[in-house]
Amino acid sequence: MTTQQIRIIDSATSTIEQQLARRDLAALTATAAALPVQDLVEVFERLSRRQSAVVFRLLAKDRALDAFEALPPALQSDLVHGLQDAEVARLFGELDPDDRTWLLEELPAAIVTRLLRGLPEPERLATAGLLGYPQGSAGRRMTPEYVTTHPQLTVGDTLDRVRARLGTAETVYTIPVLDRGRRVVGVVSLRELLGASGGTAIEAIMSEPRTAAASDPAEAAARRCADLSLLALPIVDSEQRLVGMLTIDDAVRILELEESEDSARQGGSEPLRRPYLSTPVRSLVRSRVVWLLVLAVGATLTVQVLSVFEATLEQVTVLALFVPLLIGTGGNTGNQAATTVTRALALGDVRPRDIGRVLGRELRTGALLGLLLGALGFAIAGLAYSPAIGAVIALTLLAVCTVAAAVGGCMPLLARAVRVDPAVFSNPFISTFVDASGLVIYFLIARAILQL
Repeated sequence: MTTQQIRIIDSATSTIEQQLARRDLAALTATAAALPVQDLVEVFERLSRRQSAVVFRLLAKDRALDAFEALPPALQSDLVHGLQDAEVARLFGELDPDDRTWLLEELPAAIVTRLLRGLPEPERLATAGLLGYPQGSAGRRMTPEYVTTHPQLTVGDTLDRVRARLGTAETVYTIPVLDRGRRVVGVVSLRELLGASGGTAIEAIMSEPRTAAASDPAEAAARRCADLSLLALPIVDSEQRLVGMLTIDDAVRILELEESEDSARQGGSEPLRRPYLSTPVRSLVRSRVVWLLVLAVGATLTVQVLSVFEATLEQVTVLALFVPLLIGTGGNTGNQAATTVTRALALGDVRPRDIGRVLGRELRTGALLGLLLGALGFAIAGLAYSPAIGAVIALTLLAVCTVAAAVGGCMPLLARAVRVDPAVFSNPFISTFVDASGLVIYFLIARAILQL
């Protein structure tokens, strides 16, 4: 988003908030009507639930649907709570089945049942079919509205199929080719159809299919779709029969949400699942307090280590000056390694079985970092205090960086191996562990060199 766009959205948000405060509905209607749909969505992300419901009711029917479809599922849920049943039923009925599934996951069970009951039977069956797949699976995120063809059909026949489904299919740019058992035997793009003569058989121009299983994690399927630069990825069941299509817009949406979740958990909080400015303060507190309590308990390890080596600190008080430097460096080194490996896991560059190779690489990386930082620490501490103190700092930095990098690199892989989100085991827990172990290493080296 450019600086000019940010200014426009900030100005529009401020104007709408003032008009809401004055209850000037005529001016509010004109302001909302003048905004492009995408800018309107940005404004909704900055308003409270009550303010959004008021503005939404003033939109024309078509613009309201366009804006509703573009909102994140959490904000759609907020609007559902703020609108009347008739308005909600109309919007819900006009959504695509996969978009309905996103929304239903954010709503209480009682509202879900009521909304599904109000759908026409074909739409209800399509939506219920998606809800039948496990939460977080590719089956929950695929669309059941697509166009297919067969190897024996001609290009002209297939284009007729596309034209007949233009109003109902969510995607027509990638067309799966099915055999008589609905198994995917190939794919053909709309570009290839338009570039071929009408009498050409589909089997002559179709290409090898790339698919994902409906039971696969949605993130894995989305990553495959993005990595292969596909506009849509066929989703199949255990017998390779087509059950849906994952479109690139949904794939990008999935990856954005996963990235947000990983970033939040690596920072020691739960993901908000909605824009920051539209999140109630109580939700912000709830997303952070549990992690802070866990980390506070973990930090008592550091306190216990300091109490064990209290006599050592009393004999050489200068050692206390370097404690923040050493535990901070160790924590940062571990976090860097964890972030790098977590990202590599998400991209499929490494697997849990690669833990030995990752450990070897991180041990070498940590040791080299420790040598560089240790040399600098020896020079500074040795000149400021004594060569012995400089040696303690240098050796501690070498050991702490090596241990921290190894732990930080292996933790995400161990988490994935036991089917836990790698981000949960990342920065907060690594920092706590490295703080405690780093102090133990520090004081043991100090006792050995200084003969305490």
